[in-house]
This record gives sequence, C-alpha cells and structure tokens, in this order.
Amino acid sequence: MNQETAAIRNFTARLSPTPRGARLARLLATEQLRTWGLPSDPAEHIVAELAANAATHGRVPGRDFRLTLYVVADTLRIEVTDTRGDRLPRTQLPAAEAESGRGLVLVDALAGKWGVAPGLPPRKTVWAEVRLPPGPGNPCFGAGGGLPQGTRR
Repeated sequence: MNQETAAIRNFTARLSPTPRGARLARLLATEQLRTWGLPSDPAEHIVAELAANAATHGRVPGRDFRLTLYVVADTLRIEVTDTRGDRLPRTQLPAAEAESGRGLVLVDALAGKWGVAPGLPPRKTVWAEVRLPPGPGNPCFGAGGGLPQGTRR
C-alpha cells in the first residue's frame, strides 16, 4: 500500500502588541505566503484585522502576541494569540459614523470560518480559515491533491 503524506507548512512569529507589530504581522504573512507560492488575498486583510485587534484590544504591556499560519491540504489557517483571554471578540455592526469597529465584520466576510479558542490563562486565540485555490503552491494542486478520488453517484 502506497501512502502519501502531505507536508503541513507553518510559520510563527511573536510581535509587540503595537500598531507597528500589527503592520509587521501583515507584512510577514504576505511574504510567507509569497514564499509558499500562495495568494495573499484575502489572507493579508484577515491578518491585518486580527493583528490590529490583538494590538488594540488584546494588549497587555510587556506581553507579545503571536501570529501563526498553517497550510493543511487546501486550507490556510490564520491564528493570532494574545494575552487578554478575558476579552472575547464579537461581531457587531458599528454606527455608520463610527471610525472603527468593522474588523471582525470584514474577517467574517473574507474567511470561510473563524472563531475563538481559549488558551492557557490568560491567553486566547482568534483564528480564521481560508480555502486555497488550486495552484502550484497549494499542496492539493491537481485533480486529487494526491488523494485517491472516488466516483460520486
């Protein structure tokens, strides 16, 4: 029996919970996706929003936030872990004149799914998943992505 295992690509960086750290998270994610041969859109927007939230709402002086990217099969998983597990994110439409508050609404619109996972206190991880299109950088490139295909009736 011939089994083929797909490699799980991953990237992790610890960043300061500041606007500069949030910007760096987006830049690092974009460069990592480019290195993997994957499209940066919409992932760079999701990273930007989740990192900005970590720097704004998850900020604890002296504690970094963590950005992690995983590629498993045809899915990119984006995780941002901060040290404010007591402050859980929620989507809500802000007032029309509000200058902020739309970040998770954008994440909800751009990601296939997203959620929050509790971590070791005081941490939480906000994650989002994006389905990857077929292409040379995608481990599932090709008709079956290396997996046997059955016929559907």
